[in-house]
Amino acid sequence: MILVTGASGFVGRALLCHLAAQGNAVRAAYRNDAVSPPAGVQSVSVGDLGSKQDWGAALQAVNVVVHAAARVHIMKDVAIDPLLVYRKVNVDGTLNLATQAAAAGVRRFIFLSSVKVHGESTAEGGAFRADKEPIPVDSYGISKLEAERGLQVIAAQTGMEVVIIRPPLVYGPGVRGNFAALMHAVVRGIPFPLGAINNRRSLVALDNLVDLIVTCLDHPKAGNQTFLVCDGEDLSTPDLMLRMAGAMNKTAYLIPLPISLMSVIARIFGKSAALQRLCGNLQVDITETVDVLGWKPPIDVDEGLRRAVVQWRK
Repeated sequence: MILVTGASGFVGRALLCHLAAQGNAVRAAYRNDAVSPPAGVQSVSVGDLGSKQDWGAALQAVNVVVHAAARVHIMKDVAIDPLLVYRKVNVDGTLNLATQAAAAGVRRFIFLSSVKVHGESTAEGGAFRADKEPIPVDSYGISKLEAERGLQVIAAQTGMEVVIIRPPLVYGPGVRGNFAALMHAVVRGIPFPLGAINNRRSLVALDNLVDLIVTCLDHPKAGNQTFLVCDGEDLSTPDLMLRMAGAMNKTAYLIPLPISLMSVIARIFGKSAALQRLCGNLQVDITETVDVLGWKPPIDVDEGLRRAVVQWRK
């Protein structure tokens, strides 16, 4: 039996459907009873993720836990102490579940972390590696790293195997947030002053991430390892928009505005962080993932974008 938390989320839903289609015995953990699981999937209501939650019923006969539930990264967090709130869910809630999972005899615990444990950007020509010391800079990244380290302690004390997966931005069918907003802008023909940008960013298609998670369910070399994941092809922001437009049979209008001028404008309007996400580098090196697991992304960027666009148009 496989228990999936965060079952109503972007990644969790896709993983459930994939596992059920393969004929696996799957149980979906939801915050309440209002969500219906895919056909063939058991469901259990577990309430809010925290240090007091009783996972006894959810963990019965479970062999592997895939923990995708989290307080996700929030662009404009209004919490008085964001780190405290992130820790309550992402650290305390995760370690409480893992402790109970180990006591229940769970063999492997797969934790969906984030590339943000490494930081917000990479130097030109550089890339994040799983074997390098993480240096998170925001509350979300800090909470994910603290959860990782707590899980490693539990693994050492109990013998339960822990697998950590650190994805960058995930896109695919059902994507929301900034990626969906970018698709809206492209289809409406809105011009962007991004033509002069020559950055490199790693992304991961939802289907590629799900495939790696499934690989880690029972791969003999995955236990107690940390893996980075991406599509294996890094894109500049203009290239992403052009290929997104191609998947839509649209044209992306890119104006080559000097980056120095955009930086001045961004500072004036308090958008420097947003500009960094558009113009900066964030690359991940998946060499170790490929070597250890013999894994490679099953679909390429263009197919990932096509699948995202098909669902978005619906």
